[in-house]
Amino acid sequence: MSEKPGLQSEGAELDGLLGELQKEHSVRDISGWETGFANLSCALDGILPGLYLLIGPPGCGKTSLAKQLVDQVAMHNGAPGVFFTFAERRRELGIKTLARLSTIDSREIRRGSAYLLHWYGVPKAHHAETARLAPSWDKITKSAQEAKPWLDLVYVVECSRGTGLTQIKAYIGEVQTSHHADRLIAVIDDCQRLGAMDQPMNARLPIVAEQLQETAVSLNIAILAVWPDLREDRGVLPQIWCERVPGADVILVLQPAAGESEHVTESNRATTLHIVRNRGGEKGKLLFDFFPPFAKFVER
Repeated sequence: MSEKPGLQSEGAELDGLLGELQKEHSVRDISGWETGFANLSCALDGILPGLYLLIGPPGCGKTSLAKQLVDQVAMHNGAPGVFFTFAERRRELGIKTLARLSTIDSREIRRGSAYLLHWYGVPKAHHAETARLAPSWDKITKSAQEAKPWLDLVYVVECSRGTGLTQIKAYIGEVQTSHHADRLIAVIDDCQRLGAMDQPMNARLPIVAEQLQETAVSLNIAILAVWPDLREDRGVLPQIWCERVPGADVILVLQPAAGESEHVTESNRATTLHIVRNRGGEKGKLLFDFFPPFAKFVER
């Protein structure tokens, strides 16, 4: 029987820590992974192992933001990611990804190549000469080919009603083994499905958050858990979630931007991302433009 390694003091481990830090020659502005959003990366100090909770009302773009984040982490850092979905189908998420990358309206992509190969399938845009535009389908396929190297790092898993943390951990382990990766980012959309369905949402949230935080620590990964805000009273400050979820490392609350109704259109919604808890960085709020037809968020 092999003996367990003896307990070492922090002083005894200090030389090893200094050696690891000395090997890091690159100058970095943040400690964790790039998010693809400059202000968000700076505020969070990058993406590090732990539990990130994304909360917002239905229809505010939580799923689109979470998918864009996992894609951008893969693209900018070469890190694998897994997107667990309980509500969206893999095909629909793929269409949204293509819409974001190509800036072709997702409604047009759903109609297929036969529609897009004709000039009337070119998305509405302000161009002096539409004859110079390439067919939309060519634009989509080109965007897909350019993204394939990092999309090969991203996995979408459709979850059923019976999917639990055990199955999620198994998928994560499979991806880690496949890519020989010690760390990755996992998104769990509609994570309220992991709790006991006979419990009210308020009682379910801290329990699910605690389980996910323990999973993030034990696997040394980043978990972005998406939770719906179904409260009728939306006038309560976003900071209230800090009291309700003491276990999360970072809490992000997505809301329509207050007092910005003049910017709200069918294709563009002004939104605010409140950073109400942040273990290693700044609290505050960031402004985004959300473009639903392209499932895309852009920092202001």
